[in-house]
Amino acid sequence: MPPRLDYYAASPDALKAMLALEAAVSKLPLEKPLLELVRLRASQLNGCAFCVDLHSHDARKRGEDERRLHSVAVWRESPFFTPRERAALAWTDSLTRLAETHAPDADYAELKAHFSERERVDLTLVINSINSWNRLAVGFRKVPSE
Repeated sequence: MPPRLDYYAASPDALKAMLALEAAVSKLPLEKPLLELVRLRASQLNGCAFCVDLHSHDARKRGEDERRLHSVAVWRESPFFTPRERAALAWTDSLTRLAETHAPDADYAELKAHFSERERVDLTLVINSINSWNRLAVGFRKVPSE
C-alpha cells in the first residue's frame, strides 16, 4: 500500500505538537519496558504495521525478551506477564477499543490495584498518545522501511 501523504511535511505545526506530547510522555516516571509493551499492544489492535515494527524494535533494544514480544498479541492467555503488566495491557485494550468496551469497571479496578493515581493518569496519556500516532500512520498509510 503506497503512503497517502507525508503528514510531517503536510502539517509541521500539528506534528510539532504531537512530538511535544511524545517528549513529555517519554519523561513520565513509568517503567520504559512496560510502556513499550503498551505501545506495541495498542498498535497491534489498531493494525498499525509501522508502529508494531517500531515498538517491537525499540523493546528489543531495551532488552525485552523475544518470547514476550511475540506473546503480547495473546497476553491474556500467556504466562509471561506480571500482574502489573496485565493490568496495563487490559487498560490499553479497554481504551484502544473504547467504543466497544466503555472502559469497564473491572479493568479499572485491576488498574487501580497496581498503579497509583498519578500512574493511572500517566499510563492513560501514553495510551492516548500511541493511539493518536496509530491513527496518523494507519490513516496516511505509513509503512515500515525494509
